Amino acid sequence: MSVQSILVLNKNFINGEWKEGKSSRSYDILNPYDRSVVASVRLATKEQLDETFNIARAAQKEWAKSTVEERRAVLHKAAEYLTVHKEEIVNTIVSETGGTLLKANVEHHLALEFLEESIKYADEIYKVKEVPGSAEKFNHIYKLPLGVISSITPFNFPLNLSMRTIAPAIALGNSVVHKPDIQVGLSGGSIIAKAFEYAGLPKGVLNVVLTDIEEIGDGMLTNPNLDLISFTGSSAVGRHIGGIAGQNLKRVALELGGNSPLVVLSDADVDQAVNAAIFGKFIHQGQICMIVNRIIVHQDRYDEFVEKFVARASALPYGDPSDPKTVIGPLVNERQLEKALQYIEDAKCEGATVALEGTRVGNVLTPVVFTNVDNSSKLAQTELFAPIASIIKAQTDNGAIEIANDTAYGLSSSIFTSDLARGEELALQVDAGMTHVNDQTVNDAPNIPFGGNKASGLGRFGNPWVVEEFTTTKWVSVQTTNRKYPF
Repeated sequence: MSVQSILVLNKNFINGEWKEGKSSRSYDILNPYDRSVVASVRLATKEQLDETFNIARAAQKEWAKSTVEERRAVLHKAAEYLTVHKEEIVNTIVSETGGTLLKANVEHHLALEFLEESIKYADEIYKVKEVPGSAEKFNHIYKLPLGVISSITPFNFPLNLSMRTIAPAIALGNSVVHKPDIQVGLSGGSIIAKAFEYAGLPKGVLNVVLTDIEEIGDGMLTNPNLDLISFTGSSAVGRHIGGIAGQNLKRVALELGGNSPLVVLSDADVDQAVNAAIFGKFIHQGQICMIVNRIIVHQDRYDEFVEKFVARASALPYGDPSDPKTVIGPLVNERQLEKALQYIEDAKCEGATVALEGTRVGNVLTPVVFTNVDNSSKLAQTELFAPIASIIKAQTDNGAIEIANDTAYGLSSSIFTSDLARGEELALQVDAGMTHVNDQTVNDAPNIPFGGNKASGLGRFGNPWVVEEFTTTKWVSVQTTNRKYPF
């Protein structure tokens, strides 16, 4: 299959068929680097979405009866598709997201890992756990498929973040109605649909709807047939989803925004901290929820760190993301770029020092570095999603941890120190779902509890934690003798 074969997957995948949207509106998916049209999509309507949820409900009832062997066979075949068509998929990710070849390869690798990991826990449903009862009664506890999963994913890592929900849901006997960000509809939805079509997944178990909010409103949140809303995106939208889910008593898995600190303690290896911070800040132009958003450096290491960090940042190659040498590619769209430029102007007005001035080249923004940043400033408290680095000076090591915690978010974090035992001790004091000692903040794997605290979300992905999220627990007791009742 060629990239051109992927580009024609610009339709909805509903009930096992590729269907044109029925809206009068179309959407052009644009290459963020040169603004060329990657694909044009006729959007699905609210009526099509409602029909899709009905289809998913009926299909799930049958898929829930599948054997573990059947589920594993489908998952293996879907993984085979991703493996065989890696080059075309990677190139599509580059074209749609503006991510570099390095980023696209990392994303493909992660998506495949999540898919392969799901094979390991496909046997968790219907597995019997016995709980002590009495001589007259025994208790069995089961995990059963939850039902229909409503999946909503963002633009930045579309293949990986979509697969992170879809693969576990299917492995555990659920059906899925999936809406990727329309900007990345192919790599966030159509490629995955094609993989499971190739794998022989029964019709209606996975449905991919290419549309936008103007067409469907809150249809992905309010449909009576859904049982769980899985959302990855901003905290503001997450709060909206949480409110609706609470009113309708629906479960949620919310992976939201971040303001991840990278803390450099007084005994840190500065060179290694700089290496990590450069990668953790500038991969995918800073457009990752786990990205290093604040760099907090002990005053004894501050000047050395700033000098080396600025020198490295200023030399990063930028431009066409399809060039293997490129590190800094374009931001995803014009609106994100304008927001980034406004953050820069606001930071200057707030009094932060410009240590490295960035340049706009088309949709590319070269690295920007601010020093003498106040942690209470708008710059420090905003999830930037741009190649803008903020470096904050801490007077003490403990003070650095306090600064790290002084944010509404709590997704990822990192600490650099030569004392590993102390580093792990301090890691437990950081109010975040994940803390990495002597590594940067952008880390993910299919067998760890991925998720955040505070405004960064609810629930955890990863094996085995996702099993709890995507199943319902059932208690079955069996009375073996006639029970005598008091009345």
